[in-house]
Amino acid sequence: MKLEDFKNIYFVGIGGIGMSAIARYFHSIEKNVYGYDRTSTKLTGELIEEGIQITFEDDLDTIPNQYLNKENTLVVFTPAIPKDHQQLSYFRLNGFTIMKRSQVLGLLSDDLNGVGIAGTHGKTTVSTITAHIFKTSQMGCNAFLGGISRNYQSNLLLTKESPWVILEADEFDRSFLQLHPKIALITSMDADHLDIYGDKSELEKSFHEYAGQIKKDGILVHKKGLDLKNIEVEKYTYSLHDTADYYAQNLTLVEGFYEFDLVHPKGVFEKLQFSYPGKINVENAIGACSVAILAGVKEEEIRAALSSFKGVRRRFDYQIREDNLVFIDDYAHHPKELKESISSVRDIYPNKKISGIFQPHLYTRTRDFAEGFAESLSLLDEVILLDIYPARELPIEGVDSKMIMKNISVPVSLCAKDDLLDLLKEKKLEVLLTLGAGDIDKLVEPIKNMLIEKDA
Repeated sequence: MKLEDFKNIYFVGIGGIGMSAIARYFHSIEKNVYGYDRTSTKLTGELIEEGIQITFEDDLDTIPNQYLNKENTLVVFTPAIPKDHQQLSYFRLNGFTIMKRSQVLGLLSDDLNGVGIAGTHGKTTVSTITAHIFKTSQMGCNAFLGGISRNYQSNLLLTKESPWVILEADEFDRSFLQLHPKIALITSMDADHLDIYGDKSELEKSFHEYAGQIKKDGILVHKKGLDLKNIEVEKYTYSLHDTADYYAQNLTLVEGFYEFDLVHPKGVFEKLQFSYPGKINVENAIGACSVAILAGVKEEEIRAALSSFKGVRRRFDYQIREDNLVFIDDYAHHPKELKESISSVRDIYPNKKISGIFQPHLYTRTRDFAEGFAESLSLLDEVILLDIYPARELPIEGVDSKMIMKNISVPVSLCAKDDLLDLLKEKKLEVLLTLGAGDIDKLVEPIKNMLIEKDA
């Protein structure tokens, strides 16, 4: 059966950022959509408001009868779901058609001109900027994003008449190997997901395999310095400062935002104004612009899109921006992402005290990168460490936030989530960052409200 032949789509793990985009897509084409997720979040609340039904109980009795018909129900799941999940086990034992999220994304995009944005970090921001450039141009686009675009308040963009689809190509569980893009961009291949890959060489091998799946007449764009020499397609590089096929010059900070000239193979786009803060995001924008130029988007369209880009939820996401207090929320959860995020904040606020709250994500990642986390967090003036967010993992003996804490070279304290607001009330804060990929996002609104009330 083809995807369009199924009347009912049941999502196991519907609240995931990638899963929710596909759920929204099927809902938009009037399929019956239902799903399970472990916890209620802002995103699941938005899905429910849009008319998608969700259960938060792993119980067979919560599955509506119409979804128990295996002839017209497609089950979509995320690899983050544990193997002993009751609902998923039932669907497997009873012969339902079951697909990973990445398989569905591959099928949805195969007949379109796919732009696959991959990398161990930066891919969500690059794909969202790319989607905004395409969407506001004459090209238009469809997009399945790994973050919520502030311009569209969604991770799904649809333009039915456009042949282009922007995809966040996720390396976790080798999901991106289901994609065959026309244009692929790779931002980074730093060691990560070593619980999946074992070592960095296996991860790099997977990225090479992804690049090898570009369509025959396709294009590879990658950050300068990545070893992708043996990929036999048309190739271009991009960089912030280093001379590459696409790079910035005359980079100037103007009231917290950057203006720059974009040098490209056919000339220069002068004085582009980017309305999204952070030097790392200028590099992300250069990557997005390179893809847009190669696809045929015009200079004036790129210029307008960069100046109107509003950002991505939980990516350098200003919550408070006053002269006496700044509060930024960021998804950074890898040592290099932390370094780039904190350094970008330091560039904007060089004379202010910068405090950071970090929630480590996964026991394996904490074990593998404890020293790197400590080095990056030491760029702050003060660190508050929360307990590890386990996500899909069971605890590992001897692995906890103290592994990071012992190597941090600036004032640092451990804090339970329930005690965090009381701790912050006692502090004189100038610039505050919340950092991490776990459930730290649930603390953002309470922190913001407390800071506003405290300052009143």
